[in-house]
Amino acid sequence: MEQVPSSTATSTVAEQPATEHRQAYGTAKTENLRDSGAWRFLLPAFVGLACLALLAIPVIILVLLLRNSPSFAWLWITMLVIEVGVAALIARGLTRIFMTQAGNY
Repeated sequence: MEQVPSSTATSTVAEQPATEHRQAYGTAKTENLRDSGAWRFLLPAFVGLACLALLAIPVIILVLLLRNSPSFAWLWITMLVIEVGVAALIARGLTRIFMTQAGNY
């Protein structure tokens, strides 16, 4: 009897992938998804406080740095306008992202 090398031998038995243990945890409809709903109030409150801090902290730093130099009033006003403008854009983006999402759920 002639032996065929294993690399060229064909098998008539279909190869089955190894079975792995799977466990179903249920779907979103069957799981207990109740929560307190506190995040609907806490998230907007935190975002609001962060936006206030974003506006207040640089203004406080500017006031402390430039309060004794009246000759640089133009610089203080320019920096204040730029800082408030940038902070307002960031605060607007944060409120649009987080405040609208919190209300949709």
